[in-house]
Amino acid sequence: MNAPVDFNALKTRQQTAWASGDYAVIGTTLQLVGELLAEACDLRCDEQVLDVAAGNGNATLAAARRGGRVTSTDYVPGLLDQGAERARAEGLQVGFQVADVEALPFADAEFDCVLSTFGVMFSPDHARAAAEMARVCRPGGRIGLANWTPESLVGRMFQVLGRQLPAPAGVQPPSLWGVQAHVQSLFGESAARLAVTPRVFNFRYRSAAHFVDVFRKWYGPVHKAFAALPADKAQVLEHDLVALLEEMNTAGAGSLVVPSAYLEVVVTLR
Repeated sequence: MNAPVDFNALKTRQQTAWASGDYAVIGTTLQLVGELLAEACDLRCDEQVLDVAAGNGNATLAAARRGGRVTSTDYVPGLLDQGAERARAEGLQVGFQVADVEALPFADAEFDCVLSTFGVMFSPDHARAAAEMARVCRPGGRIGLANWTPESLVGRMFQVLGRQLPAPAGVQPPSLWGVQAHVQSLFGESAARLAVTPRVFNFRYRSAAHFVDVFRKWYGPVHKAFAALPADKAQVLEHDLVALLEEMNTAGAGSLVVPSAYLEVVVTLR
């Protein structure tokens, strides 16, 4: 029998990974996803909105642009600093607070809408994270999520990483949040309605080598993976990532455009 998963230790490693590199280099390219999610949640002016695992603030900014009273949270302070800088540049009033989605420091039913774009899906304890989002969202409120699917570029990229650096036994993969049945099981009886829209985000880079170079330098989990591997295994990882990207490339030999599927989920609470 496998030992129980030490979620605290796993989370500490995750925090270190996401704090490394510079996620904003990649995160800012995903802004469209936050805009689409804000529209899907039909945000209203002056609604209280919480962005969890907000990263550098894509959903945060989208909600604030629509007049929401937004609180942006993440467990990596440096990412919140980047979001705050973006909000200041646009003259948007946003509150920023360090917080873990699995232990949110907010009252029950405090928010009209809770958002997360490619953030909460990386929480180690899926059930606890879902329960916390539902707890702080009012009855009749909405929880809006954007989650990579297992078949997406990001889902498959983490599978490639896992061949060199396997996750601890018993840990559910982040891409399960991109499976409708799993999301339904997480919110269960608390959901009055669950609307799911399959969407695609296109990663656009010069080449597969360019993508790997950018992610190796700036995207925390990939940055940390390469740093942890000896040279021979790092070379294998690079080869496997390039092969995956070239397999999924729709742009031909002169560039790189890789569609990555995700689920846009809007949970309306009872």
